[in-house]
Amino acid sequence: MRVLLTGHQGYLGTVMAPVLAAAGHEVVGLDSGLFADCVLGPAPADPAGHRVDLRDVTSEHVAGVDAVIHLAALSNDPLGSLAPELTYDINHHASVKLARLAREAGVGRFLYASTCSVYGAAGGDELVGEDAPLRPVTPYAESKVRVEDDLRALADDDFTPVYMRNATAFGYSPRLRADIVLNNLVGHALLSGEVLVLSDGTPWRPLVHAADIARAFTAALTAPREAVHDRAFNIGSEVNNVTVADIAGQVAEAVDGAKVRITGETGADPRSYRVDFSRFREAVPGFDCEWTVKQGALELADAYREHRLSREGFERRFTRLAVLRAASESGAVDGTLRWRR
Repeated sequence: MRVLLTGHQGYLGTVMAPVLAAAGHEVVGLDSGLFADCVLGPAPADPAGHRVDLRDVTSEHVAGVDAVIHLAALSNDPLGSLAPELTYDINHHASVKLARLAREAGVGRFLYASTCSVYGAAGGDELVGEDAPLRPVTPYAESKVRVEDDLRALADDDFTPVYMRNATAFGYSPRLRADIVLNNLVGHALLSGEVLVLSDGTPWRPLVHAADIARAFTAALTAPREAVHDRAFNIGSEVNNVTVADIAGQVAEAVDGAKVRITGETGADPRSYRVDFSRFREAVPGFDCEWTVKQGALELADAYREHRLSREGFERRFTRLAVLRAASESGAVDGTLRWRR
């Protein structure tokens, strides 16, 4: 299958591209390159692809493609809240434009990287399934809800959108992200000897390893159409439904000598939810996540040591908001995050 992978030079795309290739697919990348240089360790071997802003995609970019895996986005809550109008422009409008072009070009399957944060204010102790009310509390999560709604209107006998609601990602990628909870706590523990939690530690978070996300998308590509057509799936594992305090404790076990400090200075976080992941396992028999939070913490600690993660890298090079602010202040990108060159 010839697969267009948007965001192939991002945190998840860098992990997913080789998994797709190993499964026998021909991968074509599409990325604006904003985070292409954010590499920790050996430089990854990217698939051939297009260096283009998602907002500038044309029919030429989807010609001859069998399926689209759409990862590209302004990808976290603080970043989305910094520039809500850009979040909707890129994450919502450009995503729907890409889907329409794909449908017109005869692309059969469109796997959309949504998020479990669409349940943002779910609360309670019950596991949240895909049919639960959506309560996004950030522009990032709201943009994902809007795209899902618009993609449903495009679904037909020849075009199969699938809404992959990923739990919060963790794990090593050659293009590291240090601004997601487990990756951040492990880095802070190694660099300071302290597992620093600014919230009160009580919110529930569902986590999933980047490699398990890659395996799930690869499985969804070839799953029977009737099993996945126009359906939403939570991607992750119930064993990785953990509180922030639980995550901190597992990081302390993975990093010798690190001490947990929960300050509570940011108060209670309204984003708290435990997620039911059984629907995808039922739709794609044989799939299950392989990585636990504890294994991910150990992997990250080893990778950070091996590749000599520095404080500068941790705070600047591998933090999305810092990277984009630096690019803007240097004049490399304009106010809409387009390259000036």
